Amino acid sequence: RSRHLSHRTIMADLEECPPLKKNKQQTRVWVDGVFDFAHFGHANMLRQAKAFGDYLIVGIHSDAEVMHVKGCPPVLNEQERYKMIRAIKWVDEVAEDVPYSLSLETLDKYNCDFVVHGEDIAVDANGRDAYEEVKKAGRYRECKRTHGVSTTNLIHRILKISNSNDVSEEPIIFSPYTGMVDFLASTRKIKQFCGDREPTENDLVVYCPGYFDLFHVGHVDFLEKARSFGTYLIVGLYDDDVVMYCKGESRPLMTLHERVLSCLGCKYVDEVVIAAPYCISEDLLKHFKVKVVVHGKTDVKPSRDGKDPFQVPKKLKVYQAIDSSNSMSSSEYIKRICDNHAIYSRRNSVKEAKEIKNLKVLAQ
Repeated sequence: RSRHLSHRTIMADLEECPPLKKNKQQTRVWVDGVFDFAHFGHANMLRQAKAFGDYLIVGIHSDAEVMHVKGCPPVLNEQERYKMIRAIKWVDEVAEDVPYSLSLETLDKYNCDFVVHGEDIAVDANGRDAYEEVKKAGRYRECKRTHGVSTTNLIHRILKISNSNDVSEEPIIFSPYTGMVDFLASTRKIKQFCGDREPTENDLVVYCPGYFDLFHVGHVDFLEKARSFGTYLIVGLYDDDVVMYCKGESRPLMTLHERVLSCLGCKYVDEVVIAAPYCISEDLLKHFKVKVVVHGKTDVKPSRDGKDPFQVPKKLKVYQAIDSSNSMSSSEYIKRICDNHAIYSRRNSVKEAKEIKNLKVLAQ
């Protein structure tokens, strides 16, 4: 009998996360940013920020504000970024269209005690520290970056597979913040992302297998719809070899463990099966007490031996095809970058050069 590996299996021998210490009076925490791609590094930053207090508000800059400060449009538009951040399980509230430079007035408007930001340096359009005012007032806290992932890093991964002839001639330089450093997966990181709730006898368990590469707003809408079919949602993540078999040699762009964290950070997901079998077996359904198996309306490639991966749940009449009504896909993410190869290649070079320059100034 096969042993299905979930994030809870990995955590079995690890001690439980200590509960957050809460004061009698609620501590309200502010975080702001662009949150382009809204990747698991952002989710980890928000997880750390939430641990500073009780209620987390995330301010997100508009497309116009990003264009003004950075000189380049975000890959995701503001509505997509708002929805992505609202779906992260540590976020209590999203504030839309906030200014890039944080003021005490903004903190007071949202009744926040302080702001939390990562170790990287944020400067406005004039090159000034975007958090200068709140730092002077003692209302600034700092958390650690997630090494090995950033929007710049993900854009670079996509640019590497682009066949565009419009390749930038900018020299390749790497910042210690956003440079190409491999993400190192660990049980500790999975433990930090996992939830506490386990399914009960009264739960209706829904199973949803997939690639979930470049976790995006289409995935968010799909998982929300999938969760509506029950009370406990398990995502089955195919390993990198299966994704490559189904999608081609250039995929996935995110490793299995990166995709695990992306799904665990979503508030609609309760559990993840790591390296889930491509063909769903009756054993898997019994093991996780699955009542409904859901899949989108995308084409399904037969297994290497020619079988329908959903043959068993279809036979048992627990299969449900659903439509999230969102046309976004990982391929659309890639297309947006590749169609503007020169713009985003230039964006990466400028961003990294600016970060290196700022680091040198601080070191003096």
